[in-house]
Amino acid sequence: MSTAIAAGADAPLWQFGAFVRVWFARLVGTAGNQMLMVAVGWQLYDLTGSAWDLGLVGLLQFAPALLLVLVAGHVVDRFHRARILALCFGTQAAVALVLVLASTQGWAGRGLLLGLSVVLGVVRAFQMPAQQAITPLLVPAAVLPRALAFSSAGTQGAIIAGPALGGFVYVAGAAAVYASCTALFGLATALALAVRYHHAPRGPQAMTLDSLLAGVRFVAGRPVVLGAISLDLFAVLLGGATALLPMFAKDILQVGPWGLGLLRGAPAAGALSMSLLLSRWPVRRRAGRLLLGAVAVYGAATFGFALSTSLALSIGLLAVSGAADMVSVVIRQTLVQLETPDEMRGRVSAVNSVFIGASNQLGEFESGATAALLGPVGSVVLGGLGSIAIAVLWYRLFPALARRDALVEARP
Repeated sequence: MSTAIAAGADAPLWQFGAFVRVWFARLVGTAGNQMLMVAVGWQLYDLTGSAWDLGLVGLLQFAPALLLVLVAGHVVDRFHRARILALCFGTQAAVALVLVLASTQGWAGRGLLLGLSVVLGVVRAFQMPAQQAITPLLVPAAVLPRALAFSSAGTQGAIIAGPALGGFVYVAGAAAVYASCTALFGLATALALAVRYHHAPRGPQAMTLDSLLAGVRFVAGRPVVLGAISLDLFAVLLGGATALLPMFAKDILQVGPWGLGLLRGAPAAGALSMSLLLSRWPVRRRAGRLLLGAVAVYGAATFGFALSTSLALSIGLLAVSGAADMVSVVIRQTLVQLETPDEMRGRVSAVNSVFIGASNQLGEFESGATAALLGPVGSVVLGGLGSIAIAVLWYRLFPALARRDALVEARP
């Protein structure tokens, strides 16, 4: 039984105290993570000058999520999800502290940066499903679409502020950025520890192959859920350009760390604007068509960014891609959470997190690898066209998803 009190679809989100604390924890933790990744990316590119290494950071963060997906889902379904979040934020604080010491004492090398990327990948394997699965416990189902949109607004706000702040602080050195991240992750840990909701321990449950694979079977047996989850995997896997932004900033647009921070924050600026609109006016009709259309717009904006040689135009196109992606994110996450019973949400969210991780971290590796062959412009052009093609293909492969009208369907 959730601690979310009975309320209508238009109830103020601030009346759900546990949701608010999780919201602030994600806000602070995401800002710290974004600052951390800007610093790691710039420091690594300074050390090696290699597009391959930039992509390798993404691969090393994705691999643990893939290996631990079944275990992470089982853990999230069995244990207190807020405590799992606190442990994840605390581990990231420890990683940032190690980087402070390494940068100030001169032993921050390629091996350390890549090794800590693996640690961050392990953390992500548990943090993402815990974050996804906890929100439906904190608000009523009727409020969930707005709560997810508002959560995304906070996250995107942090993604805007984090890279921009990280880029400016980096002028004082990598250690200054890592020290700031340590403080932010510490605050996020404290906020997560303060979250209270009714958690009924499910008792000892053997970690059998059958229980571990339950989430996979659930997703495979529901075309709407499978289509929504896999759409993100292939669209963003092909269309993502985040890993190559240091190359665009330094070699094509010829700006420094401050410019990189603006470029990394631009998609989040568009996403923030869209998420605020969706938290006020949630999607109520034609959800499937809006989802596929948003993916096509995302691909077109990515294609335009690849050909741009103007910093202002590049920022604008990245903002459009972020706004389109946010429409996709809110619709997909709402569908997945509402179609999944609570006792399965951890395992289904773990499967979903692997797809998201593949689209982001593995997408960064794909971008780095294709950039090594085709150059950064060729890599992103190919990715943008690929995202458009995926939207068209998914319309045919998943007709139930394309025809989905209301997000919250009436139950008999």
